[in-house]
Amino acid sequence: ELISSLRSKLRTLWEERELVLSEGRECAERGEELEAMVREVCKPNEFERYMMFIGDLEKVVSLLLCLSSRLARVQNAMRRIDGNTDAEEKQSLNERHKLLSRQREDAKDLKENLDRRERVVSGILAKYLTDQQLQDYRRFVQVKTSLLIEQKDLEEQIKFFEEQLENLEKSIA
Repeated sequence: ELISSLRSKLRTLWEERELVLSEGRECAERGEELEAMVREVCKPNEFERYMMFIGDLEKVVSLLLCLSSRLARVQNAMRRIDGNTDAEEKQSLNERHKLLSRQREDAKDLKENLDRRERVVSGILAKYLTDQQLQDYRRFVQVKTSLLIEQKDLEEQIKFFEEQLENLEKSIA
C-alpha cells in the first residue's frame, strides 16, 4: 500500500514537472520576443547589459537554490548525528556546513548585486518601452525566477520520493 502511494505521488510530481517545463518553454519564447524587441530599441551597450542580466539571473538563482538544497541536506545529516557517529564524519559534516554557509552568503551577495543590476536595466528599458511592455518585462523576470524555483523544488521532491521508494522496495525484497 505504501509503495503504491509513493508511486502515485511520483506520478503526480512527474506530471507537475512536465507542466513546469512546458511553462518554462513558453517563458523562454516570451524571453526571445522580449530580447528581439530590446535589441531593436536599445543601444548596443544597453542591449548587452540586458542580456548579461538575463543570463546571470538564471545562474544566480540556480546557484542559490543549489547551495540552499545542499546546505539543507548537510543540516539533516547533522541532526542524525548520535553517539555512534565517528569523529571524522562529524568533522566532515561541520566543515561542509561551514563551507556551504559561506558559499550561500556569497551567493546572496551576488543576488543583491543582481537586484541592483535589474533596477539599472529596468531604468534603461523605461526609456524605450511603453508601460505595458515594461510590465511584460517585469512579469517575464518574475515568472522566470518563479519557474526556476518551482522546478528545483519539484526535482528535490522527486529525488526524495524516488529514494524512499527505492529504499522501501529494497527492504521488502
